Amino acid sequence: MIGVSSSALFRRDMLKAGAAALCTAAASPAFGVAAAAPVAGGARPPRDQRRFVSPAVEQEIVRVKARIADPALRHLFETCYPNTLDTTVRLGIVDGKPDGFVITGDIEAMWLRDSSAQMQTYVHLCRRDPALRRLFHGVIQRQARCILIDSYANAFMADPQAKSNLGAIDDLTEMRAGVAERKWELDSLCYPMRLAYGYWSETRDTAPFDALWAKAMARAVATMREQQRKTDDGPYRFERVNRHATETLMLKGVGAPTRKVGLIHSMFRPSDDACTLPFLIPSNLFAVSALRMLAKVHVEARHDSAAAAECIALADEVDAALRTHERGAGYGRPRSDVRTRRPRARRRAQLRYRTRRAVDAGEWSLETCAGAGIRLRLPLTPDATGGGPALQHEHL
Repeated sequence: MIGVSSSALFRRDMLKAGAAALCTAAASPAFGVAAAAPVAGGARPPRDQRRFVSPAVEQEIVRVKARIADPALRHLFETCYPNTLDTTVRLGIVDGKPDGFVITGDIEAMWLRDSSAQMQTYVHLCRRDPALRRLFHGVIQRQARCILIDSYANAFMADPQAKSNLGAIDDLTEMRAGVAERKWELDSLCYPMRLAYGYWSETRDTAPFDALWAKAMARAVATMREQQRKTDDGPYRFERVNRHATETLMLKGVGAPTRKVGLIHSMFRPSDDACTLPFLIPSNLFAVSALRMLAKVHVEARHDSAAAAECIALADEVDAALRTHERGAGYGRPRSDVRTRRPRARRRAQLRYRTRRAVDAGEWSLETCAGAGIRLRLPLTPDATGGGPALQHEHL
């Protein structure tokens, strides 16, 4: 594992390094279709050094390996699939209940998004493994406690009383104890909702969905409401001292201005880069889906129709806003309009450019200027050569 200092590489830097290493490995003959033997090294930790062992996962590895002909790919699956359990999981007890902390790769912190995605791949095995169900119970409970510490944070420390040991400790935001990084990313709240739904759908186990979990989910929904910013900018502010555009927010940490239309603001992307435009459409789509999943858990696991109604109301509102305002591949708008809007705008821009060139060359008329949206400013002033009047103009 790679050590992380207090100044810490951030996740994006590590992902870049990991991608480069993967590309180098993929270029080697061992990854070719005709590879004769598994790649050297990269073995799993010895069994007595693994953080968590699931009989169901071990059986799944045997089952899938038998279906992979290429020995290098077979070895890759055997090594990678259980890696979360082998190296990143810490299972304990908090208040008499399971507590599962899942670090993100080489960083000794737990991201809500990453821990959910890391565990999602095992959810279909929970039904036949009580130990794995206990681990999921612990992870769902830990995520709930993290959200209650700070629903705007994306990453958390193992010790809820500890200060961040990452460079984020210097960020200009409300860094509470237990928070490793405080970038508001809408999808960070969506992932725990999806994980809870996946676990409930597979096991029908009500144990993780207690009053603590319900309180955390209510806070998550309230945070999404706050970030619709209908009446004000909400409580979230974030600035990073290095001031790089991808790492900080403009306007004293508020972020770019928006017209409030019912979409949820996300100030950072899943990549941890700042959003230039806060209405991150994929994350809003995810929120609609995750809120509807959460509503099902409220109804089926907790018989809480009021909490479910809150989720559905917000999901429907965001969905309606997406249909009205999304500008992607024609979502909520006739395709004929998508085809014609941009060519019309392009023709107008070309007309304005040609007219501006004509004005600069002295070949102009009031009619062509008005048609191209160029305002004339009178009176005319002598040109720089003294040879006659020069036209002052500006674009509307």
